[in-house]
Amino acid sequence: MLTDLHVHLRPDDLDRTAADHFTAENAEHYLATAHDRGVEYLGVSEHVYRFRQGLSIWDHPFWRENAQDDLDEYCAFIREDTGLRLGIEVDFVQGREDRVANVLDQYEFDYVLGSIHFLGSAAVDMRGEWDIWARGRDPDTVWRRYFETLGEAARSGLFDVLSHPDLVKVWGDGAPVPEGDLRRFYDLAMDGIADSDVAIEVSTAGLRKPAREIYPAPAFLAMCVAAGRPIALSSDAHVAGDLAYGYDRAVELLRSHGVDRIATFDRRTRMLEPLG
Repeated sequence: MLTDLHVHLRPDDLDRTAADHFTAENAEHYLATAHDRGVEYLGVSEHVYRFRQGLSIWDHPFWRENAQDDLDEYCAFIREDTGLRLGIEVDFVQGREDRVANVLDQYEFDYVLGSIHFLGSAAVDMRGEWDIWARGRDPDTVWRRYFETLGEAARSGLFDVLSHPDLVKVWGDGAPVPEGDLRRFYDLAMDGIADSDVAIEVSTAGLRKPAREIYPAPAFLAMCVAAGRPIALSSDAHVAGDLAYGYDRAVELLRSHGVDRIATFDRRTRMLEPLG
């Protein structure tokens, strides 16, 4: 089996509205594309900050600007009008764990993706006003805090999958990278990951970014596999054409680490299926 759990029905631009993209026709286009590319399990996981209900978690200015849609309507649309699995991508915001749980408990998602896009008010993957690297941060400090926070996210128990778990590398040579063996940073997350029941996303999105590398890096993936964590396979597609992007490389990477099963979910119950 091949899966794609981390999928968005629309690009992130503010002018790409739910009315334009949350349609039966668009969902069918995604399903047809997935079928053509051998993906048997397809789920959608829109960003929680695109919904007004997300503001009960965090009122960061970026979230306020993006919170245009209704989460109830999104869930009803996916469940009633499509053949897609229902997921959501939720940022881990330190100190707001109870608020995240309160939102998630109101809905019957098939799975919840946990992501770290922000460290404090600064973004690790966003150019412009919130860019952490535009603030002259020391790379060792940023990477250390990122992976410490990733370990907290795993330990929180809020998420079924940790998405693009080394997103901090997204800019490749376009942002400072610590010198030396990066495993010293991965180690900071591993206690939380090893103590959790969370799956680790292998995401081909990094191949489309300046990093030009699958998330997570092979050394980090090896540590997660050694810790017994299951694997979820995704592309983080924001258009149908990116579904299953680079999966030949992803499958080769997984097999090289001895991974022969991947995670699927139903109402937040995880199953493991043979990797196709």
